[in-house]
Amino acid sequence: MTAELKDTELNHRERATLAAVAAGRAQISCSCEPDLFVDGLSCCDQGTARRLARLGLLEPVSAGAHGERVLAVLTAAGMAALNEPGTIVAA
Repeated sequence: MTAELKDTELNHRERATLAAVAAGRAQISCSCEPDLFVDGLSCCDQGTARRLARLGLLEPVSAGAHGERVLAVLTAAGMAALNEPGTIVAA
């Protein structure tokens, strides 16, 4: 878990994004600034998607070619963050 994430509270949009990923409804593009797609549509808040990726809460299920879409999955930290009702604390 990164230092930025410790004691960071997720907002409703971030939690909803993590829930969509956990439900297997999201794909992520393979790039240094990944884009997220939910139910085949581009996520309306790419800033949130990129922040969650930078925080290490979601990631591609496998490596792909630059720009390729692959299934997005939660990391262990992402799963913990989704299950916490409020503030995220270091594991």
